[in-house]
Amino acid sequence: MTNDQVDYDKIFRLDGKVALVTGGARGIGAEVCRALVAAGAKVMATDLLEERGRAMVEALKQTGAHAAFRKQDVRDEAQWEATVAATLELFGGLDILVNNAGVEDLTFLTDTKVADFQNVIAVNVTGVFLGCKHAVRVMRPGGEAGRGGSIINVSSAAGLVGFPALHGYTASKGAVRLMSKSVAVECGRLKQGVRCNSLHPGLIKTELTDVWLAKFVDLGLVESAEASRAAFVAGIPMGHGGVTSDIAAGVLYLASDAARYVTGTELIIDGGYTAT
Repeated sequence: MTNDQVDYDKIFRLDGKVALVTGGARGIGAEVCRALVAAGAKVMATDLLEERGRAMVEALKQTGAHAAFRKQDVRDEAQWEATVAATLELFGGLDILVNNAGVEDLTFLTDTKVADFQNVIAVNVTGVFLGCKHAVRVMRPGGEAGRGGSIINVSSAAGLVGFPALHGYTASKGAVRLMSKSVAVECGRLKQGVRCNSLHPGLIKTELTDVWLAKFVDLGLVESAEASRAAFVAGIPMGHGGVTSDIAAGVLYLASDAARYVTGTELIIDGGYTAT
């Protein structure tokens, strides 16, 4: 195989691409949407938070971006089918899927209710499975889009190492990591032109992270939210947490032609937390 001519000025651009981002109303998902449209993509954002999601999309459209919003429960296969169909109808294709929607339940093992554990698995694992299934169906040769594509499944540092009181979450995010590899291998072997990778954020400043850190206080593991954050930061070799744009930049890389030979791997963005 010979080295071909690469235009490094354009290799990270997504002009002409169509992306679908779940959990896009706030936090990491909203920043991913902003990054994708900035790189030239058209974006369908989905979430259960309809008011916030529509406001986020309207802000994008005010900048001239091509973006839309749909309310979606990722646990529901019929809603996946409808969302993918709406994306194809509105934007004429589907090239990028970012499975970002997720939930957590912070409870000690012996206090965890089966229904709560199962809900975390349903959103974080079944939701990702359904997204991959219906994206591949339309991205592969002969599909309604048929141009191949990139699937980015947002896992977590908690999909690589253990955390107290996060049993459903760690189980689900570990499953996302290995499911991504399975999808990548199948799509590669079947020459479907679809890449699939997992992305693993560490401690990122978001509303949900603040709530999560506060729950460690409620469980009596630390004395205050400040102590909770300090305890996590102490384990990060870089000495600080990240911000949502750090994760969005990783999504841009995996979505772009710069990562055209990258599939079945994990991109860890955690300041070195899981390297220690």
